[in-house]
Amino acid sequence: MSQVEVDGTKPGSGASFSSAARAAVDALLGPVDAELARRYPGDSGARQPVHTVYVPADVFAADTVSSWGRQALEAFDTHAGTSAELARALGVPDDELLADVHARVRAKLEREPVEDLRIDFEDGYGPRPDAEEDAAAVRAAELIGAAVADGSAPPYIGIRIKCMEAAVRSRGIRTLELFLATLIAGGGLPEGLVLTLPKVTYAEQVTALVRLLEDFERRAGLPAGRIGFEIQIETTQAILGADGRATVARMIEAAEGRATGLHYGTFDYSASCGVSAAYQSMDHPVADHAKAVMQVAAAGTGVRLSDGSTNVVPTGPTEQVHAAWKLHHDLVRRSLARAYYQGWDMHPAHLPTRYVAVYSFYREGLAAAAARLSAYVAKAGGDVMDEPATAKALSGYLLRGLDCGAVDPAEVTRLTGLDRKQLDALAGR
Repeated sequence: MSQVEVDGTKPGSGASFSSAARAAVDALLGPVDAELARRYPGDSGARQPVHTVYVPADVFAADTVSSWGRQALEAFDTHAGTSAELARALGVPDDELLADVHARVRAKLEREPVEDLRIDFEDGYGPRPDAEEDAAAVRAAELIGAAVADGSAPPYIGIRIKCMEAAVRSRGIRTLELFLATLIAGGGLPEGLVLTLPKVTYAEQVTALVRLLEDFERRAGLPAGRIGFEIQIETTQAILGADGRATVARMIEAAEGRATGLHYGTFDYSASCGVSAAYQSMDHPVADHAKAVMQVAAAGTGVRLSDGSTNVVPTGPTEQVHAAWKLHHDLVRRSLARAYYQGWDMHPAHLPTRYVAVYSFYREGLAAAAARLSAYVAKAGGDVMDEPATAKALSGYLLRGLDCGAVDPAEVTRLTGLDRKQLDALAGR
């Protein structure tokens, strides 16, 4: 059997790679390696909320979260008090899975009805006198600070400011300044703080917010990069620029590592495409195209995705509530299947079907996902030969289910033989 020298040269043969060639490859690809690491750091491993609740700034109060929970429970108990009634509303089988989901959702609505709350100073709030919006920005920060201090705040909370277009730019910046300054004065920025920048059309608008945040951090003595933000995709210019390039990818780059999410705006985007009001929906073809572009642009960057909302509100007689619930449930399930694990909820009565859809999604696939992951770890093979990328997806699926409460740590460990730390490692977190 022939031997090979340490440098890869086989004695008596010129058919090999020289050390110089290998060094040249490393020199060539070194910058590429660094660029890949910078642009595509992967998922942060932090919890992603399953939804964002939007509340106008003038409506937000100290009891908003608990009030939404009470209203959601009332709707759930009134119109789907049993799993049989829930099955009738959604057109799904009344089986053991649904009975389990029904009980878990009710407990979720009691324990943690809202995972992410956005206090809206944009469309949901509208134009107000400056003094009124100034006071509302300070009040929002004070209420958030109090909620964080007493433990009643949801895991994620923040504001949506007005956009960076000329007509409202100064007003949006002023609101953001007052909000952040009040939080700092009251004890500091909460861990789950989220800011949302709406109606972005050009990457320079993202850069503008980055520069403002850099300045604020420096003046407030905060670590550089402490404050991140979401980018709302609500205009056609955010998807396709005048030069024919995918603008959303440039926006992620312009955020300089501060972008935490891309949120799709169903109705603004549909309207910008000329879609009639009656057909504006999360499942319209223009929505699917925009969200597919967003998905590819965000892949591997660590920027999370959120779908939009439905404006059909589950109120009125039971038959009307059930129809709205079925629509909402089916839209959420559709988003989940397309790897959009978050969406907007606009009314307390949307919460029951948000969690029913999410919990069913994770519970019905629990056994199969756990078996596949367990087989992968054990190198046991089976009917499906999974690769590392699939194991990463399976782990991510289980972790998302754990984060929202759809599945329990004990049952995941029992089915997979893996604890949370091991799941995180397989998911690349």
